[in-house]
Amino acid sequence: MTQKVLLKLSHISKRYKTETALKDISMALHEGEILGFLGPSGAGKTTAIKIITGQLRQTTGEAKLLDTDSANIDASIYEKIGVVADNSGIYEKIPVWQNLSIFAKIWNVPKERITEVLQQVGLYEYRKKYAGKLSKGQMQRLVLARAVLHKPRILFLDEPTSGLDPATAVSIHRMLLDLKKDGMSIFLTTHNMEEAEKLCDNVALLFHGEIVEYGPPQEICLKYNRNKQYSVRLENQEQITFAQTSENITKIAELMQENRIQSIHSCEPTLEDVFLQVTGTSLQS
Repeated sequence: MTQKVLLKLSHISKRYKTETALKDISMALHEGEILGFLGPSGAGKTTAIKIITGQLRQTTGEAKLLDTDSANIDASIYEKIGVVADNSGIYEKIPVWQNLSIFAKIWNVPKERITEVLQQVGLYEYRKKYAGKLSKGQMQRLVLARAVLHKPRILFLDEPTSGLDPATAVSIHRMLLDLKKDGMSIFLTTHNMEEAEKLCDNVALLFHGEIVEYGPPQEICLKYNRNKQYSVRLENQEQITFAQTSENITKIAELMQENRIQSIHSCEPTLEDVFLQVTGTSLQS
């Protein structure tokens, strides 16, 4: 069954007087999909998001958001999307519950939904706490709760776990996968390659305004697995890496016959490795 396309960029370019921010960008976000948009600072991610959401006009190409030309978006479209970019829109001098209550009135959302969302993000016990007193991780959860309060069809996330402790990041990952399971589509920008590999159905690797690779993370990594290797852990805890040669295949077979292997894993490159191969620079640059 073909998934419905909710967001589509076709041959988008954006040129300024002295530079070109985007060059012939094409990609799509489907219903119930998490799409990762990955690239270093200055790659063009922010420009693309501004074009998608109607804040900026492209020079060439077509951008469609929920079957609407992004150049002609009206206010009604924002009832169908959620955006998590920073802590803007959070009122620090009022409690958590009242923060969401304000937006519930704007979106005409029942109060029961506030309880549901706060429980979902693990903030229900802090509902009476002033937002300004929340930790960074709790604040990020509140921003996420606000963004999904009205059950948007598309959620835009910009570095959602940046600077968070591992446990908080894992809880947010779990929530994002639950939202996807419920049919929400998520457009995610991140520098965290492990996060992208864990969450995303498809990723677009962006470099100097161009998409240098696009597709499912595992398929991209396998495509660049040119020097096939295998990591073998022996029963005596010795770790050995074997290149794929006829001689080494025989050695591995002998070790298996002798029951000396505790574990064996193929050594595909990570998305970070792929980005370095394709561009000659690290994604963290």
